Amino acid sequence: MAFILGINGSPRKNGNTATMIRHALDGAESKGAATEIVHIYGIDFKGCASCFACKRGEGKRSPRCVLEDGLTPVLAKFEKADAIIVGSPVYIGDLTGSTRAFIERLIFPYISYEEGVPNYLNRTLSSGIICTMGAPEERVKQMGFDRGPAMAEQIFKFIFGSCETISTFNTTQFDDYGKFLASRFDPAEKKAVRENRFPIDCAKAFDMGARFADNAK
Repeated sequence: MAFILGINGSPRKNGNTATMIRHALDGAESKGAATEIVHIYGIDFKGCASCFACKRGEGKRSPRCVLEDGLTPVLAKFEKADAIIVGSPVYIGDLTGSTRAFIERLIFPYISYEEGVPNYLNRTLSSGIICTMGAPEERVKQMGFDRGPAMAEQIFKFIFGSCETISTFNTTQFDDYGKFLASRFDPAEKKAVRENRFPIDCAKAFDMGARFADNAK
């Protein structure tokens, strides 16, 4: 049975990002896969410590991050996964700090400094990135807020062999816009996007999860 791992890099366990990840995992389950979602904001961990234990020679190279903290069991789950889906809102043009720290710890041990050794993963697997953004798509493109997710996709392709990104724009960030200094946004427009566009993007996530499960068969 295929195992698809979902990583929620949002501080909200039931927000836009988590909702889309859940749809992706539902798609995987529809094809018979086992799934799990991990909310990393509730975990005590840090990013790479630059110890280079994963790059040591003379047979001393560690195949995984040697730091022992709350992320250790999550990295162990990845080793059993047939696909991984990482979701994050975009904060100031990049994935959240916790998501970036997770990617550092996950990816760096597989990066090779050796000529002739592409990477240390020694397998390919499907990977996906889900990004949620409060700004409209045209504003995201104008400001370059899509560059951080694009770089993450490039890294995933290099290590995992493939990656695809699903982005949803102009998301609803809070229920009552009247309580916040947010006159830049039109609550009616936000509501319309939530009702009409967001379900389409969730369906894309469902399809991605289903394909990942099929690819793992």
